[in-house]
Parts: sequence; C-alpha cells; structure tokens
Amino acid sequence: MSAIPTAMQADYQPHCRFCGAIEMTTFVDLGMSPLCQAHIEQRNLNAMEPFFPLHARICNACFLVQVEEFVAPRDIFGEYAYFSSYSDSWVEHARRYAEKMRQRLQLGRNSLVIEIASNDGYLLQHFHAAAVPVLGIEPAANIAKVAREKGIRTSCSFHGLANAARIVEQYGAADLVCGINVLPHVPDLNDFVAGIKVLMKPGGVATMEFPHLQRLMEHNQFDTIYHEHFSYFSFLTVEKVFAAHGLCIFDVDELSTHGGSIRIYARHAADLSKPGTAGVTELRDRELRLRFDRIETYMDFHTQVKATKRNILDLLIALKRAGKTIVGYGAPGKGNTLLNYCGIRTDFLDYTVDRNPYKQGKYTPGTHIPIHAPDMIRQTKPDYLFILPWNLRTEITSQMSFVRDWGCRFIIPIPSPEIIA
Repeated sequence: MSAIPTAMQADYQPHCRFCGAIEMTTFVDLGMSPLCQAHIEQRNLNAMEPFFPLHARICNACFLVQVEEFVAPRDIFGEYAYFSSYSDSWVEHARRYAEKMRQRLQLGRNSLVIEIASNDGYLLQHFHAAAVPVLGIEPAANIAKVAREKGIRTSCSFHGLANAARIVEQYGAADLVCGINVLPHVPDLNDFVAGIKVLMKPGGVATMEFPHLQRLMEHNQFDTIYHEHFSYFSFLTVEKVFAAHGLCIFDVDELSTHGGSIRIYARHAADLSKPGTAGVTELRDRELRLRFDRIETYMDFHTQVKATKRNILDLLIALKRAGKTIVGYGAPGKGNTLLNYCGIRTDFLDYTVDRNPYKQGKYTPGTHIPIHAPDMIRQTKPDYLFILPWNLRTEITSQMSFVRDWGCRFIIPIPSPEIIA
C-alpha cells in the first residue's frame, strides 16, 4: 500500500470532504470490514487481511453522507475486479442512455464523448458503434486493457483537475462528459467535480448517475455502503457540490437501477441556453418536504439496519436448522458488506457463484466463501439461492430459472429478507 492515509493518523479529526466542517453525526456504523473487491486467492487464505472501520457519518452542515478514506484510491482501483459487461441488463441500460444522449445532444462524427471510470467499454462501445468519437478515463490497468481490445480509446489514469487539463490539451474538450456510479468513488470530491468542468466545452453537458440517498434510506440498502464508496448523495447536497464549482444542474432523471438512482445533467453556470426543468424543481422540493436538510432525518437509519441484520440471520438460522442447503449468487461489493456485517460465512452459505472469471476460484474478502462459476449450482442442486446483487434480481432469477426444476427457491435479503419461488 501507499503512504499512511489521513484517516489512519493518530491525530486525525474527521471532517467533511466537501465543505470541510468537523461537526459530523453517525449515519450507520457497520463495524470492521475488508475492502469489498479484495477477493482472496487460495494461497493467501492464511495471510493477514486488513479490516477498516466502515462507519458512515453525515456532515451537519451540508448533509453529505460519507465514509473516511483509509486506503488510497490507487490501492483500491489500480487493479479492479468489477467488469460492467458481465451484467446483460447493465449493458442494455448503457445502450439506452447512449442512444438517448446521442439524439438529445445531436452527437456525431465531430463530437466527443468522455466517460470517467469507463470500465471495460460497456457504455462507450455504443457511441463508438454510432461513429461518435469517444475517450474513456479508467484507472484500473486490467480493465482499461479490455476496453482497448474492444477498440475503445482509453486513458489509464485517475480523473481530477490536473488530469482533466492534460486530457483536454491532448484530445480536446467534450460535448458530453458522463460517469455512471463513479461520483461516490472519489475521496477528493472537489478536485473531481472541478475536473468535470474543465473537460466540458462551453456549451457542453455533464451527466453523473449514482444511487440516490433517499432510496438507500427508504429501502434499507445499507449494503451499498463500503470503503470504495466514499460519498452518498441527496439531490440537495449534490446540487451544492456542483454549484460550488461553477456547474448548474438543469435536469434530472430518476432511475430504478441499483435500487433507485438519479442521473443529473449539468451545464456551465454561464451557459443560459439550457433552462432548468420541472424535474429539478420537483425533486428539490420533495427532499425539502422530507426534511433532508435536517440532521434529525438521518438519525434512525442505524436502528433500522440492525433490525434487518437480525431478520436476515433469523431466516438463515431457521433454514439451516431445517437441514437446507444455501448457496450465494454473486460476489458484488454490496454482497461483501452484507456478509461481513452479518457474519455470514460457510456456516450459512456453502459457496457463491459469479459470472466474472476474474473472481472465480477466489474467496470473498473477510468471510472466505469460495467463489465458483455458475455451473456449480447445477452440480450441487442447493435448496436456496441467496442473491447478493439484489438490484439484479429480475435478471438473475430469469437466468437461473432452471433451479426451480428441483424446487430451489431464491432469497432476496434487501430491503428485508424474503423467499421467492
């Protein structure tokens, strides 16, 4: 690892990564947890594994929910295990977005689309296929290599103000700057958003898509909190963040992805050609009605999470006492938060499976549950399939429909544990 992170220094004082305030209140404390994508190779099972506090706090001033930075981004994302293309529904989501933006902004051969955290090209491939020039910015060398093999021009670098200036000098500014589920992943939030502004042409647009804090709280999605996600946004707070860097949010989409996300559309504050939409006003007003600008609104989430943990364990204990076999589906970041917080190991799940070959043959961080290819389910015929990426429940239950042949049923843990046929 790199130099000791700020949060591990003895004299460290937690402070808001956006506004710098030091008055912070606990949102939820999930105990000690390993990095959620640090899957373990068999030869390292007996090696010491680092655990860090997973304690989400809310800033009393700007209401940004956040976890502390214990590990530098280069140590997390230099080589990464998450490949977006292994979810068919996610690739289709990206295709629909690309088509929508291509038509809305009239993007063509003389345009430029830049995606921040472009992963394996799952999104940019759709612009590329329509002859729209693209550039991906992807910090993980192993993933950037896969994107380049698809013909997607990719800069293997971390986005920020300095890197954005270098990108513009080399490739020019963009008509569209986009990012899907990247905004929560950056510890230096101000540097990141300032860099977005630099990448945009004077009349350009930036879109950022990320899980919505309102939905996280409503649907008890505590497992979406992990060390790789540094921040969790309400619309009220993200609007403040962008405004602080000369960017105005003029439109917003509410999406069903990841249990409820929002996609914001930003322009330069000086660009008056894009007036605000009714959707922006409606979402802002709704969050004010729900008192997302009051610290009291956030105080009960921790109690709600502890109750859900007990309910999940009650279900699993009852099934195991009845002699049932349970295996997992998926090894996502959210799943590893849930497994570690609830203390679920091979005493409950015999193994889990994942479509990503990069994870197969390894073990889940912290809990050391073996990860196999999905074919293992046909071989062992378990009684229950515990779906860890619950946000993909429709896709997974469809793909795994054959398990019903021997009476296997699905367990969905979030927002509360339920069994479905």
